[in-house]
Amino acid sequence: MVVVLKKEASLQEITAVREFIESKDIKIHVSQGEYHTVFGLLGEVNEETKEQISSFPAVEHIVPIMKSYKLVSLDFRPEPTTIRINGHVIGNGSFTVIAGPCAVESREQILETAQCVKESGAHILRGGVFKPRTSPYSFQGLGLQGLHYLAEAKEKTGLPIITEILAPEEAVMVAPYVDILQIGARNMQNFALLKALGAMRKPVLLKRGMMATIEEFLLAAEYLLKAGNDQVILCERGIRNFEPSMRNTLDLSAVAFIKQLTHLPIIVDPSHATGKRELVAPLAKAALAVGADGVMIEIHKEPEKAKSDGPQSLHFPTFKKLMEELHRLYPALRPNNP
Repeated sequence: MVVVLKKEASLQEITAVREFIESKDIKIHVSQGEYHTVFGLLGEVNEETKEQISSFPAVEHIVPIMKSYKLVSLDFRPEPTTIRINGHVIGNGSFTVIAGPCAVESREQILETAQCVKESGAHILRGGVFKPRTSPYSFQGLGLQGLHYLAEAKEKTGLPIITEILAPEEAVMVAPYVDILQIGARNMQNFALLKALGAMRKPVLLKRGMMATIEEFLLAAEYLLKAGNDQVILCERGIRNFEPSMRNTLDLSAVAFIKQLTHLPIIVDPSHATGKRELVAPLAKAALAVGADGVMIEIHKEPEKAKSDGPQSLHFPTFKKLMEELHRLYPALRPNNP
């Protein structure tokens, strides 16, 4: 249930509503929007209590939320969530480009890649240091040393950085180095990890599981918000089906549909969606057209020598060309945005 408070309500009136609700042992999640303050009530609320809440002068109206996910719902927060990272805004019409290698392989590699990302006009540098690989014999990442390399790349270029967290115990070690913590597709329903990162109050990028429904995806995000973290970015990265010609199938319809369900920003990962570098550029442009808040793209100076995901990584010149094309398309596809 959502309690929408009047715009003109005084702090004293709002406090009175909150204190009454809390006196009933009902948990409150507060959302402060541009036009309204909203209380999300978690748990059962009986009819008598609803009537009592409605009687307060500060209350404009009460909205029942029938969806299984509450806090991520547009019913709870009708205004889009925007996330600010080093002065850059993610969400609400902006188009954020996150780019970098699948894995940090060496200091030289990530510094050179970071320079390419910066010069191309992208906004955030990605790089995996803990790698969840299907085979235990594949490259598992550089770990803490890789974090040091990412931190140096950030210092030299000013780019915010994002990397994936595999387990709750890694979070405390990784968080000081990065600006966004990533939960990968394989960990979308790792509930211990969701709760741990939700408690950290640091921006989190949550990837859709390869066989997850939209509802399951949003419920995973709900774990993060319920734990106290509303700085959440969703990521559609393709789902697995019977079609063998591509790594996954990019569900662009889910992006448009999710925009009608949640206030959270959603970006697209065309690299993992297809596993084929020749499909990354057209699908990145399609993501812009369908209303996504950005894309995450894997790039590598020499993809043929990459230690992971080389076939889906763009060469530097190809990435720079794509950035130029996205820059030209943006005004036409987002005419009402800066």
